[in-house]
Amino acid sequence: MFVVGSAGCSTDSGESPQPSSTAATETTHAPTAAPPVPQGSDGIDIERIEYLDPADADPAENWANLYLPAGDHGDGTVPLVTIIHGGGWESRAGAEQFDDMARDLAARGLAVYNVEYRRVGTGGGWPTTFHDVARALDHVPAIAEAHPQLSIDDELVIGHSAGAQLAVWAGTRHRLDDDEVGSRPAFGPSRVVSISGPLDMRYAVNHGNGRVIKQILGGTPEQVPDRYASVDPIQNLDPAMPVILFHGLADDDVDPDNSRHYTAAVRAAGGSAELHLVAGETHTSLVHRRSPAYEQILDRLSVVATTDLDRLRSE
Repeated sequence: MFVVGSAGCSTDSGESPQPSSTAATETTHAPTAAPPVPQGSDGIDIERIEYLDPADADPAENWANLYLPAGDHGDGTVPLVTIIHGGGWESRAGAEQFDDMARDLAARGLAVYNVEYRRVGTGGGWPTTFHDVARALDHVPAIAEAHPQLSIDDELVIGHSAGAQLAVWAGTRHRLDDDEVGSRPAFGPSRVVSISGPLDMRYAVNHGNGRVIKQILGGTPEQVPDRYASVDPIQNLDPAMPVILFHGLADDDVDPDNSRHYTAAVRAAGGSAELHLVAGETHTSLVHRRSPAYEQILDRLSVVATTDLDRLRSE
């Protein structure tokens, strides 16, 4: 653990909603088209990925940017990393906020799949948001087929804030029952990194994140217990999947106890969880270049993405 001196999950608990089949889907801020593909730079090529069939997709929301180290590479020599952004599962933040991190990881020789998905305010909610993330990951084999230089056997998924919940949940989809959202995955990561994640959703709903969690899941843990049981990371542990967690001790949006609770639960189950609590860092500062911890986090991400799985489990 090291300790050094974007919009996140809301701290407004709000009123408890009545259970609903979908969360609110107001579209006040919904874009009508996807943003332009970012410009490539020296040593980095960027292309747009559409991971859903047109009949099922919202073209403004169901897309991703693929960052590729430029040049010739042998088959299976470039590790692929997926990033799932946060923002309280709401439309106020998007994948564009991780352009810098994607470029910085690509500059280190990693390919990066930066995923956008439907959120509350852009057609998302329960269960659409979870379907989108599951389908985005299930599209990884098709990306690798089109880009044979990619290595996806031991893929890393990184999530920030609400995206951390989605990332860790995505890594345990193979343990879901067939009737649960996201079950029967066509692809799954072997390792996950959580940055500022609400990984104990029943705790988080009563400790600062009530409004957004009740909004995305359609109710409280008492109202929709099956939904919490299905997607709450702390209720869906896989001891075989190493999880690396970063959390700022000055995080006023997602209580660092979320990461402490999750780490303790994984270790109690016999799994590998590596927790970095970072002094002086807030909910969003950890993912910005100006943070003193940012380069250290990139260093660890690069190692995690390329380390043999058995060794990672034993660290």
